[in-house]
Formats: sequence, C-alpha cells, structure tokens
Amino acid sequence: MPITYRDTHDFTQDALEHLFLSVEWSSGHFPEKLVIAMQHFSTVYSAWDGEKLVGMICAMDDGIMNAYIHYLLVDPAYHGQTIGRTLVDMAKTHYKDYLRIVLIAYDNELHFYEQCGFQKNNDASPMCITSLWT
Repeated sequence: MPITYRDTHDFTQDALEHLFLSVEWSSGHFPEKLVIAMQHFSTVYSAWDGEKLVGMICAMDDGIMNAYIHYLLVDPAYHGQTIGRTLVDMAKTHYKDYLRIVLIAYDNELHFYEQCGFQKNNDASPMCITSLWT
C-alpha cells in the first residue's frame, strides 16, 4: 500500500504514542499532551500507511516571516522510503514565501537536513530548558 499524506491536526493518543515511541522520544509517554499540542501547531503534515501514522512534521510560525519546524519524525520501520524528505518538502512549500525556516537538528541528523537545503549556523547555538529526557 502506498504512503499517503494528510494535512490534519487530529490524531488519536494511540497513533501519536506509537509514532513518538518508535523513535524513542520521551514525549511519546505523554500522548494526551501530544493530542492537544498537535491542535495548536500552525502546520502539521502526516504520513500514513493505510490507517497507521508513520511520520509527521509540525511547525509554528509568526504568520509572515519566520517558521520553526519543531517535530519531524518517521517510524524507523519506514526509513528509506523518502517519507522524511517528502514531509520536509511539504513544509518548505508551505513556507516558501517566509524569510526564515528554522529547526534544531541532532548532530547525527545534520547530513539529512543539509540534503534538504538547511545550513548549520556557525554563530548560534540552540538552547532549551526541558524536563524531557530525549
């Protein structure tokens, strides 16, 4: 069955929990919060294998200049099928008229994001306060 893509903010707790835990993100332990969070993102695109959620990208924006990609995740069982690249392309198309699209990439994922057109900023560093452990 081919992967299909949706523009939706509505997800079940089970679908989000499975996807987030598949990539070992601790936020998957809070599926009730994830359901609410998805409804508040400006942009959410998701990838589906039938009725199974297998990938998503979520972004926030200021409406005209800056967009921040907060989540990009693909179930490891579906890696190598260009799902992540397709989701990034969907977000880039959505924000094509914005002046800046920003994300924080884990060091071991830099190569993927560079292939998607992002560049590492050498004069800035991401900073956060978090109680999540991933």
